[in-house]
Amino acid sequence: MDNRYADEKVIKRLLGQAQTWAFVGLGNHPHRTAYEQARLLQVRGRRIIPVHPAAETVLGEPGYASLSDVPAKVDVVAVYRRSEHAGKAVDEAIATGAGAVWLPLDVIDVAAAQRARDAGLDVVMDRCPGVEWALRRPS
Repeated sequence: MDNRYADEKVIKRLLGQAQTWAFVGLGNHPHRTAYEQARLLQVRGRRIIPVHPAAETVLGEPGYASLSDVPAKVDVVAVYRRSEHAGKAVDEAIATGAGAVWLPLDVIDVAAAQRARDAGLDVVMDRCPGVEWALRRPS
């Protein structure tokens, strides 16, 4: 994969300015990557919204079964699902008016990423928010 979905300016802007992050696939499982990344962003002052079919409270935040159930405006939808399921979450992010989608390491769906970009969303794919944060140290 090329770097068209790893634009330095987009990554820096999202990490530095995006305040509300919906984590698709975030459940109450501290050993999972989604939990670790959501906690990292929460500790750094970002609001996290768990999106998982179980709709359980995670990290003190109420969960929602789907993105369409989230009552708040979402700046970034982080998709912590396997690649074959990422497209559905990306399409929901587009439909709900999210500002961006972030697909973490090894979650790759170029067609879905292009749909999001065509709809005007910023897209980051195959990058870890925690690693990118450490590299840039945004405020």
